Amino acid sequence: MITDHWPLKGLRVTTPRLELRLPREDELSEVADLAARGVHAPGQRPFLTPWGELAPAERARHVLQMHWRRMGRWTAQHWALDLVAFHEGRPVGVQDMRAQEFAVRREIASGSWVGLEHQGRGLGTEMRAAMLHLAFAELGARSATSVSFTDNHSSLAVSRKLGYRDDGITLDVLDGRVVESQRLRLSRDHWQGPPAPVTVTGLTPTCRTLFGADTPPS
Repeated sequence: MITDHWPLKGLRVTTPRLELRLPREDELSEVADLAARGVHAPGQRPFLTPWGELAPAERARHVLQMHWRRMGRWTAQHWALDLVAFHEGRPVGVQDMRAQEFAVRREIASGSWVGLEHQGRGLGTEMRAAMLHLAFAELGARSATSVSFTDNHSSLAVSRKLGYRDDGITLDVLDGRVVESQRLRLSRDHWQGPPAPVTVTGLTPTCRTLFGADTPPS
């Protein structure tokens, strides 16, 4: 079985409405189709890498290539997990979680997107809450970080609702102009737990080793 060699395929994070997991290849095609139909309204620019503004076919390929690239480059020292969120068996978005030297630093960063047709239903918050439970309760993270443009009010609202605190400002260049991003940080001490029940299955000892989290959190 594929999980014997790549146990991440057996990892499941479930909430009352969602199941977050790695997709099968046919499901990954559905995720690409979802992205092709739109990830933000015209005129919005929520991502520093403006992949959401690509033509639909290019957006779809971007999602596929990002998934394969991250799986192919995975090491315990530097990993990025793209969990697809499924609602009633169909993909609605992607919640990622990334870390470098997690075994030592115990810190993760995250990002996400929800298909335009599924926005406004609280799914983004539920996805992030599930990811935080995996990071803090199951992998033993000490902190979680996020970055959003200062005018991305919906993303900032999700972070603050879940307990993140402001952690300074970052300046980047987008299309030849300076853009300002708000850094946010959530410590394990300030994490209040998920607002709804979360269940994690498939986090085997071998799977923990892939994350650099060989021992369960105390």
